[in-house]
Amino acid sequence: MVGNLIGLTGLVLGWRRSVLTWPVQLLAGAVLITAFWNSHLPGLIGKQAIVVVASVWGWTQWQRGRRDTGRVEVRFATWTERALLVAATAAGTAAVAGLFHLKPDLSYAPLFDAYIFVGTLAAMYAQARGWVEFWFAWLAVDLIGVPYAYQHGYSFTALTFTVYFVLVVAGLASWWTKARTAPLAKGAAA
Repeated sequence: MVGNLIGLTGLVLGWRRSVLTWPVQLLAGAVLITAFWNSHLPGLIGKQAIVVVASVWGWTQWQRGRRDTGRVEVRFATWTERALLVAATAAGTAAVAGLFHLKPDLSYAPLFDAYIFVGTLAAMYAQARGWVEFWFAWLAVDLIGVPYAYQHGYSFTALTFTVYFVLVVAGLASWWTKARTAPLAKGAAA
């Protein structure tokens, strides 16, 4: 419960493009790892491990961006960046699902766990890059993660992810508007 509430705070800070989103997401991930540890939910544990690692990297990326311009810049990904993100997510999901199939003790639902794990990595990578599309990646993860958490008895987590879903839609609108008023990167599409 505490980890999810911390995570909501991190989401709001990300929406506002505050560099503080990253240490807050790191803390939320660490707290949630402890909550999921004995639950045989490697997708959710893996997701939070990715949150911790990606938070450190994202924090450095956003701090660097702020040093360069004084603020965190957001933009639309280029078509090439989008294609690479989707391809990497699909390939990563297939690879991790394959691992889970080979080691059935790691997952009750290999494809779902793999997608949650890799989709989270994709979303956090895109967020660290300042791409508006990271919000779509989170929406896609939530579409799988919410019913999955309910199914495994994590009702509060599922409810929190449902609230995330609503906030993600609002964050998407905010970043979309901000990116539309900024100059487009070469090859970017609105």
